Amino acid sequence: MAVHDTYAATDLPAGATARRRVRHHRSMAPLRTRLALAAALLCVGVMASPVAHAGSPAATTVWAVGDADLTPSGKALSTWLRARNPTRLLYLGDVYESGSGAEFARRFDPLYGAIARRVIPTPGNHEWANHATGYDPYWLTHQGRAPGPWFARHIGSWEILSLNSEAPHAAGSSQLAWLRRATRAPGTCRIVLWHRPRWSTGWHGDQPDLAPLWNAVKGHARIVLSGHDHDLQRFADRDGLRQYVSGAGGRFNIPVTHGSGATLRFADRSNRGALRLRLSRGRAELAFIATGGRVLDRSVTTCTPLR
Repeated sequence: MAVHDTYAATDLPAGATARRRVRHHRSMAPLRTRLALAAALLCVGVMASPVAHAGSPAATTVWAVGDADLTPSGKALSTWLRARNPTRLLYLGDVYESGSGAEFARRFDPLYGAIARRVIPTPGNHEWANHATGYDPYWLTHQGRAPGPWFARHIGSWEILSLNSEAPHAAGSSQLAWLRRATRAPGTCRIVLWHRPRWSTGWHGDQPDLAPLWNAVKGHARIVLSGHDHDLQRFADRDGLRQYVSGAGGRFNIPVTHGSGATLRFADRSNRGALRLRLSRGRAELAFIATGGRVLDRSVTTCTPLR
């Protein structure tokens, strides 16, 4: 669904009527005419102001992608994404093959190192086992602090929660306890990141072990972003949450054949691309966009601002 700024307008009072009033009521005409024109111009000025949708200058544009690789298609996508000059890049995990320090330097830094200070990462299954020698020192070097296994950031009026599908997340875990504290403030304008998707029609399918994280953010967030499957997917709302998979960052294609097909609303396994999010107060406009700029899918969601 295409999304555009919305404008409302009204017509000025008919000039002929005003002129007739000038002829027949000369003594009052100048004052009446001036008042009528002033009121009409004020009305037009107020009603023609654009509605503050996310396509307006008030919106913040961020991008989300995962499973990048130093393939020709991965390099082309990263070059195109960097040229968009994103305010933030949400990196949804996986640095191949095992996320060592050398592999971060050789296989991730050439792709997104130039904008690493703007990246909000979540760890993937490939790099988490080596996070002490790869993930942690890389982000410490480029951002001045190690992100930790889970953390929160803010983008305008939205809160971003980077969780960890590779660390313990069941009942009684430190991650789940932190998440419950982090979502105490009322509101749903939150975006949650973790690598392995709770719902997917890709090769890996649904991930039932992530139910505790999913259940914990119900009523506290609107959008869940994941990678892991090397494709693009959008699902219908479930429990007030909407799952997106944006794992087409350059790794080999994965068929879209398994899992939660009944609630799937869009899937693409052919293109390399990323998810663009235009965030404004209480609203997000999202689009899957292929390398080069072709829009593959559009969606919109609204949320309750945090208090």
